[in-house]
Amino acid sequence: MSSSSAASSPAPITGTAPVSLCAREPHVPADRLVAEMVPPPRFDSVRFSTYIPDPNQPSQSEAVRVLEGFASGPAEAPGGSGGRRGFLGFGRGKAPKTPAGPRGVYLDGGYGVGKTHLLASLWHATPAEPSRKAFGTFVELTNLVGALGFQQTVRTLSGHRLLCIDEFELDDPGDTVLVSSLLARLVESGVALAATSNTLPGKLGEGRFAAADFLREIQGLSAHFRALRIDGEDYRHRGLPEAPAPYSDEQVTRAAQATEGASLDDFAALLDHLARVHPSRYGALTDGLTAVCLTGVRPVPDQSTALRLVVLADRLYDREVPVLASGLPFDRLFSEEMLKGGYRKKYFRAISRLTALARDAARLVDAA
Repeated sequence: MSSSSAASSPAPITGTAPVSLCAREPHVPADRLVAEMVPPPRFDSVRFSTYIPDPNQPSQSEAVRVLEGFASGPAEAPGGSGGRRGFLGFGRGKAPKTPAGPRGVYLDGGYGVGKTHLLASLWHATPAEPSRKAFGTFVELTNLVGALGFQQTVRTLSGHRLLCIDEFELDDPGDTVLVSSLLARLVESGVALAATSNTLPGKLGEGRFAAADFLREIQGLSAHFRALRIDGEDYRHRGLPEAPAPYSDEQVTRAAQATEGASLDDFAALLDHLARVHPSRYGALTDGLTAVCLTGVRPVPDQSTALRLVVLADRLYDREVPVLASGLPFDRLFSEEMLKGGYRKKYFRAISRLTALARDAARLVDAA
């Protein structure tokens, strides 16, 4: 991480009294958004060799094989000097040309089959300096455009060898046009693309908005990628016990007070606070935390609130921050209507990730 990124982060929490996320209103400079486009801490050490394919799911081994081939080869920045052919066949010393075939790979599969593990492994395996590779979620990419502006984002990312986009999802028509245009410009500059999602490229937008109105943009995105289907069950629940039931308010409060670096908030108050903090700052909101403790978990009241909670769950999961809670279990956060709607895959992902973090938090009660 760059020095500018580190300088903008709050100092680690040193006291034993729990802090409140609701008291935090972090400011995140644009340069930090760029500098932090690397695999999150949970995926710092993952490699293709640490991915354990399910022997009953041959698509998992096939995905590793394809991605290892995708990452192989010498890496030079687009337009670099030299005579050998560079990463993914681009000749050095020549202006990059838009390739005739797909310029990226697209990992499609259910929750917990290891898509992010494989995407981060690709980032680590690609022979280029970290500053020439970018890794971020779809939301983080759109937030980057919001912070830098479209043209500056194109200029910033055009010098990269690889852009990895995790959880690629198009939630509204504006994002469809924005990302389609951005990726088209990056492909023209010679940037290789890799993405994960739970939806095949040609199906993006179904059930969320009038996809037919944006069919041209959706088909254009699909043309940039070779889709790889990864089958399997959610590894977070593979052979593991069920997530612990919620604790009492007293147990959560006691654990927060006994855990150095923990936060303690009322769930409803936190949801209100998230509405006042831009989602691009949710990562900074959790800086320095060792655990998040929540009292009074209850169903989220509306879709806008639910989508903000999804982003926070992603940031906590990326940073491996355990979540201890009282109230309702996390599988009751979202209404049946939400779980059947266009954003259902996001909500199921959030439930899966929060369940894993709740399981991690059980030790906090034992230690309190």
